Amino acid sequence: MNLITNKVDRDELKPGDHIYTYRAVFAYSHHGVFVGGCKVVHFKPEQSLKASSSSSSTASSEVNDSSCPTYPDCGFKQPNSGVLLSCLDCFLKNGTLYRFTYGVSSSMFLTRLRGGTCTTAPSDPFQTVVHRAMHLLQNGFGNYDVFQNNCEDFALYCKTGLLILDKNGVGRSGQASSVLGAPLAALLSSPLTLLIPNPVGVATVTAGMYCMSRYATDIGVRTDVIKVPVEDLALNLGIKTLKKR
Repeated sequence: MNLITNKVDRDELKPGDHIYTYRAVFAYSHHGVFVGGCKVVHFKPEQSLKASSSSSSTASSEVNDSSCPTYPDCGFKQPNSGVLLSCLDCFLKNGTLYRFTYGVSSSMFLTRLRGGTCTTAPSDPFQTVVHRAMHLLQNGFGNYDVFQNNCEDFALYCKTGLLILDKNGVGRSGQASSVLGAPLAALLSSPLTLLIPNPVGVATVTAGMYCMSRYATDIGVRTDVIKVPVEDLALNLGIKTLKKR
């Protein structure tokens, strides 16, 4: 794995790859699963999809939330679902393409100061990953939640089949763990300012605590995860399978 970046070229992509791109000047990243044929299955808040589809109409029960001139099925989704199919161009929105890395060592994981780029958990075979993504495209992935059930959580589940038992804790997302871990690390390290007069030393300790807190929430390390078949996911998420009209 490249120590600096996960950036990849389009011709390097393979079906089943977990990909992402940054939005709002690197403020956050959006994740999805490449399923081949220049198509990506990803998960977005349903509210944003309703807003984008309010200006268009469709005669079928399925919804298309894209005005993509290249691929007619770009933007396909089921009603009341945040899971949609997009072409790679519409997914990236002129952003740079990155590939999430699986099965990294603990030391490699800790070198990544920013969450949402890798995990120590291994990936399942690409056929299984694509099957999960396409199944969820038809059946949904529950309600979007920025901390517990977001686009990165979706891609991580497609890649590993792992579901967290504690529904009140932080989700699988390394990005969400980073947001929660930074203030926690700062809080825990604040008493050390009395013992370590050097600001550089305090910053180093804070950074170390931040990395360790993020590592502790990685799905490859956590003990509160179970393997759930995608066909049983709706039951475990407490959602109803989407019904076609």
